[in-house]
Amino acid sequence: MKHYRDITDPALAKALAHPLRTRILSALEDRTASPSELADELGAPLGVVSYHVRRLAALRFLKLVKRVPRRGAVEHYYTAVAGPHITEAAWGATPTIAKQAMVSTVLADIGRRAGDAVSTGGFEDARSHISRSPLILDPEGWAAASKELDAMLTRLKEIEAQSAERLTRNDHADERRAEAVVMLFGTLGSDGAVGRGQRDTAQGHSRSAR
Repeated sequence: MKHYRDITDPALAKALAHPLRTRILSALEDRTASPSELADELGAPLGVVSYHVRRLAALRFLKLVKRVPRRGAVEHYYTAVAGPHITEAAWGATPTIAKQAMVSTVLADIGRRAGDAVSTGGFEDARSHISRSPLILDPEGWAAASKELDAMLTRLKEIEAQSAERLTRNDHADERRAEAVVMLFGTLGSDGAVGRGQRDTAQGHSRSAR
């Protein structure tokens, strides 16, 4: 997905939190499919998938790219044109239940994709990276870490754009598909509270590939 839209309205963020809408957006990254094909792929009723596809198109996250006559009907094919980037303010104002639904769906999708990558050699390259870094931060450090991750994502988009220029010159002969996953989240401390705990229980760092 090449473009992102900043979501500043908590109501829109809530509308995007439906698990099936998140899966549809993910399924239509860099491809075209009809609601019928998506229903088979996602194991969901066609009527439900069609409804959510129409809603995503109305919200301008999907676009209709072609209509194909098929068995006396017309099948519509869509592709994703933008991915949602929810701003801090909108995320903060989004209801907890909507946040939980969205995060759970995204994590499940990440798990499926990473699992597929493991079984198909996606981590074989020596420059593959997977790491886990427990941190102890104060409020200023938390804000700085979040800002640093945002800057890294911006840099990754720049790298992708530069790669696209080079790939165009060599007719995409060296194209490699990849995914980068970045997370920063609070964890339970020794007192059972999220984001709190004693230093000696939270230290550690593990890196399983680089």
